[in-house]
Amino acid sequence: MKINYNKHIKEGWTVQSFIDDLAPQIDMIMSGRSWQPAFTTREEVKKWCVDNQPYYKKYIPDVVNHFCKEYNITG
Repeated sequence: MKINYNKHIKEGWTVQSFIDDLAPQIDMIMSGRSWQPAFTTREEVKKWCVDNQPYYKKYIPDVVNHFCKEYNITG
């Protein structure tokens, strides 16, 4: 599946903007440097992204797809 990193989401924020904002936190989680256990399912990634995205608390499929692909989460 192709990810549109330049897609505008809200008020100047693109898919890439949300990825850049969330990446350091999700990297800590997935590398075991967080109190939170690493994600094992797509639904866990989706819920975490929605809860932690700045300004926009709706599901952004391209953001979730990016992180699932990056961390090889298929379930």
